[in-house]
Amino acid sequence: MGFVHSLSSSSMVVCVLLGFVLILGGKSSAQLSTDFYSKSCPKLFSTVKSVVEDAVSKERRMGASLVRLLFHDCFVNGCDGSILLEDTSSFRGEQTAGPNNNSVRGFNVINKIKAKVEQVCPGIVSCADIVAIAARDSTVILGGPNWNVKLGRRDSKTASFSAANSGVIPPPTSTLSNLINRFQAKGLSAKDMVALSGSHTIGQARCVIFRARIYNDTNIDSSFASTRQKNCPLPTGSGDNNLAPLDVQTPTAFDNDYYKNLLNQKGLLHSDQVLFNGGSTDSLVRKYSSNPKTFNSDFAAAMIKMGDIDPLTGSKGEIRKKCNKVN
Repeated sequence: MGFVHSLSSSSMVVCVLLGFVLILGGKSSAQLSTDFYSKSCPKLFSTVKSVVEDAVSKERRMGASLVRLLFHDCFVNGCDGSILLEDTSSFRGEQTAGPNNNSVRGFNVINKIKAKVEQVCPGIVSCADIVAIAARDSTVILGGPNWNVKLGRRDSKTASFSAANSGVIPPPTSTLSNLINRFQAKGLSAKDMVALSGSHTIGQARCVIFRARIYNDTNIDSSFASTRQKNCPLPTGSGDNNLAPLDVQTPTAFDNDYYKNLLNQKGLLHSDQVLFNGGSTDSLVRKYSSNPKTFNSDFAAAMIKMGDIDPLTGSKGEIRKKCNKVN
């Protein structure tokens, strides 16, 4: 984005015309760049990081929640900040849809970041971009890889309850083929999917999400299942919101233990263990379990790809003043 500034005015006209051709002929994600706000909001990264660091220091789980927020935003109509919008009289948003209700968290942190960013550069930075930066910062703070976040997304003016409920976000009961298909529909490979699933090295899940696995699945370590059953009893409805770590080894550290757990049949979710269950992704799980550097680099690359899913750019959407409502 920044190279245009050093050109002559006549060259700039050519660049603008070329830009329109590129926009018409290619994906809008081509407009995202790592230096999008370098001149318009130079304090952006330090402002976001300070709020994320404060939130994660108070609750380590919040780091996982902020990473997940990007995933649940991008998979529903693209990375457009739509998940942040609260319900209004004119539309029912995504927050109360099945995959998100009582599950997706971190809205208050994003709102706090936005308020701070508005103080240093009002009306410049989108909420969609703030979500992408917060996901990267959370990963780094918890010990994971760093990457340069591509920016330049704009915010949607609406959200879709029906789209969030349509199955585009794969449920924790997913088969391997459903996971692969859901990610491929968003331009992400099976390799990207297995790498992104490694974000389950941090965070927690509610009993209602994994109860069926710990009582019914056969591809599960018996002692692991019995331990989880103590805090997730039958019948259904009892202890539904009790939490368990997605990674039983190091639940608040971003590492590759998630994959080691899968090798030992200690994946908490059904959709975790299907990654290592005699299928096409077994070799990737083995690779990531023994090579943390490869996992880290593949995870970072997959996060960048996920951030490219159908962003609003140019004059589309808006820059929200507050992330939870349209202007």
